[in-house]
Amino acid sequence: MTRKDERIVTVGMTGASGTQYGLRLVECLIKADYTVYLMFTKAAQIVVGSETDCKLPGRTAEQTRYLSSLYGAREGQLRVYGDEEWTSPVASGSGAPRRMVVCPASMATVSAIATGASENLLERAADVVIKERGHLVIVPRETPFSAIHLENMLKLSRLGVTILPANPGFYNQPTQVAELVDFIVARILDQLDVEHQLMKRWGRGA
Repeated sequence: MTRKDERIVTVGMTGASGTQYGLRLVECLIKADYTVYLMFTKAAQIVVGSETDCKLPGRTAEQTRYLSSLYGAREGQLRVYGDEEWTSPVASGSGAPRRMVVCPASMATVSAIATGASENLLERAADVVIKERGHLVIVPRETPFSAIHLENMLKLSRLGVTILPANPGFYNQPTQVAELVDFIVARILDQLDVEHQLMKRWGRGA
């Protein structure tokens, strides 16, 4: 039986640096005709404003309209949920998509997910994906890692979570920041089995 959520991806953005990765991921998923359920922590909204030209409104309904217009999403293709919107589909195993990406992921959020804290909707959504044996991808943006950080990520990896650090490669000889961002977003899309043309494949020529 085909699941109705096979073309829905949950994306959570936290207060770590690297919001360009998360926003570009949302843009690429929209262009690939996927529906996106999006969550920003309060810290993430601040970082988006400081790292990008994106001017997020304060309310989730306004954020939905703003980002839908920015990325050319069709009606209903993008939905932003608030920290305490517990009636949203991502809060329950009966409604949550089976694929989720936390990008960028702060170490506080990684810790909360690893311990099952579920103190906000993003953490709960990640908990649901883990318990339902879905595919959770976490993109940590921190350096250096402490032993605490590494132990939390190891715990999640042993649970089947993909840990995909925001460490772009340079073998494609990038000349712009956008190319470095696309390198990581391409790796995330690969994990989600989403087709893309963001960069050349290693060993496949032009």
